[in-house]
Amino acid sequence: MSLEKLKSDARAIFDAGLKAVDPINAVKRQLKRDNNILELQGQKYNLTEYENIYVIGMGKAAASMAQGVEEVIGDEITSGVINVKYGHTAPLRAIKIKEAGHPVPDEAGLIGTKEIIDLLKGTGENDLVICVISGGGSALLPLPAGNIKLEEKQAVTQSLLDCGATIHEINAIRKQISAVKGGRLAKLAYPSTLISLILSDVIGDDLDVIASGPTVPDTHTFHDCRGIIDKYKLRNKVPESIIAYVEKGCSGEVEDTPKSEDPAFKRTQNAIVASNILAILAAKKKAEELGYNTLILSTFIHGETEEVAKVHTAIAKEITSSGNPVKKPACLISGGETTVTIEGGGYGGRNQEFVLAAALDIDGLNNVVVLSGGTDGTDGPTDAAGAFADGTTIQRASQLGLDGYELLCDNDSYNFFKPLSDLLITGPTNTNVMDLRVLLIS
Repeated sequence: MSLEKLKSDARAIFDAGLKAVDPINAVKRQLKRDNNILELQGQKYNLTEYENIYVIGMGKAAASMAQGVEEVIGDEITSGVINVKYGHTAPLRAIKIKEAGHPVPDEAGLIGTKEIIDLLKGTGENDLVICVISGGGSALLPLPAGNIKLEEKQAVTQSLLDCGATIHEINAIRKQISAVKGGRLAKLAYPSTLISLILSDVIGDDLDVIASGPTVPDTHTFHDCRGIIDKYKLRNKVPESIIAYVEKGCSGEVEDTPKSEDPAFKRTQNAIVASNILAILAAKKKAEELGYNTLILSTFIHGETEEVAKVHTAIAKEITSSGNPVKKPACLISGGETTVTIEGGGYGGRNQEFVLAAALDIDGLNNVVVLSGGTDGTDGPTDAAGAFADGTTIQRASQLGLDGYELLCDNDSYNFFKPLSDLLITGPTNTNVMDLRVLLIS
């Protein structure tokens, strides 16, 4: 089997995973309407009991999710506001789209968040609010708490990204320094009835972590935030205002985020409509249709990207050598989301870095192809979703004067793969359920 055929198959497997988590279809599978009865995962709502129906939302997939809501409810939607990443839009009728910055928040996100809050302030107990939430929602709902400034929140977000903090840790801090996250959006919507449709982009589908849980009781505290700051030795890197705010929270001077006993959550339903496992299972089905003996490694993959890549390639080598744990032609599939500790000044993302680390490890190995891509179509601050590699990648790069190890150390994976034409380019997919990795061994 040629390397071109393996690359083509890997892309087809990745695309099948993407198709399975299309946000419009994900919403319509879960949110159903029969005349005036709206049903979500067994819970029913009589639309004649509500004076107004509003739609709010945030995240990379929020526009497509809102489109699904419009297709279910139709012209009865009163109005709405959603914040999305630049370029991640969809045609909507009654709902306003606000494009903003991700992963670092910007002023446009601040303005959009204030519009969402203003909308909620005008709602009452006879109104229905539908909130669509997806990955990226945390950065796209950036209104800080207290006297914290947006640029200070941007600084702490960047520090957490650079030090390799997990998404759980990043969001734990984001929630406490936010005016709307960690369940505070549900409090703003109260006493309206609130339905949240959630596209999960976190390991384990923890509701209070996805987009920093704006409509979910918060399980984190200010003491957790202090522990994270100390764990990564960030006291001298995080703005003093944020350190002071966290310390005030620890001493009880600032109110903590709402917990499960808050009355707002008695009128709130949170429902996951799609997650990484759906993409992984669809990818597995496609791989089997293409004739591969397929093994799902895990949807809980996390940790330092370079180390995770070595584990994946070690399994590929074992398959090549002994036919274990699955016989050739083989397909390994994994999900989840890794992290990168930034030490260089290059350009790339965790998926491209995964593939570059894998390329170094499979150098010279015949008939192996590695693909890793973000299901949102964006890997780090680049226009690529990820990249491809095979056993000839390092040799081909060397002929162009590219040193794979040197570029890996500089976190410059994008400029390694671009001259090789081995970037995975999808454009904005309008979905986001973490990453999808495919290794094929023929």
